Amino acid sequence: MRDDIYYMQLCEILGEAASKKGNSPVGAVIIKNGEVIVEAEEAVKSKNDVTCHAEIEAMRLAIQKIKSQDLSDCTLFTTHEPCIMCSYAIRFYKIKKVVFLHRVDYLGGISSSMPLLISENVPPHWGKPPEIIQLKNIKN
Repeated sequence: MRDDIYYMQLCEILGEAASKKGNSPVGAVIIKNGEVIVEAEEAVKSKNDVTCHAEIEAMRLAIQKIKSQDLSDCTLFTTHEPCIMCSYAIRFYKIKKVVFLHRVDYLGGISSSMPLLISENVPPHWGKPPEIIQLKNIKN
């Protein structure tokens, strides 16, 4: 069985690919039952669309793939702390676990003054916040 470091290294490879296209170096994968179901990279600049963060791109692909908006059996891995926009989508789609590597300076869904990813002050049908894990010091 693969571990969190394996999936994060995959995210870093995706982030490098995004960077080579002029985007922020962010990569994301979503796993279900221990298998990668989708991979995505940041595409804000290349698609000229602010909503094309790697995490949202991954959720869009996952919803298409499993043909459901219920991602409650899924874990999201991402190179960076999800922003508040991504956090909204994570909560809406009920992702059960989020694993990230780097905190962000502004508008982080966990570390900012608007911690939407961990807040209990959300619509009741969203359910409880996902489990959050920040990895540290991974090596390629």
